Amino acid sequence: MDQTFQLAFRIAIVWAAGFLVAVAVRAMLPDQNGFTLTGHDGTLFIPFSRIGFWTCLLAALTVTALVVGRALVADIGGWTNFH
Repeated sequence: MDQTFQLAFRIAIVWAAGFLVAVAVRAMLPDQNGFTLTGHDGTLFIPFSRIGFWTCLLAALTVTALVVGRALVADIGGWTNFH
């Protein structure tokens, strides 16, 4: 039970930090700067602030998946030295 609380606490810290960094990135990067994707139907402008925001959230999701996967491997595999 102690490991479960520690895992939940780590995930909460990662998500809180991810959201804080994502909001800071979105606030610092201007919306008028970015790049444009052109296609057959038209163009799509993607500002750098949105790219930074979703990158930070994707990083938080990746770290969460890695932490949970590590915990599952440690529990299922029975590895005692998997710290």
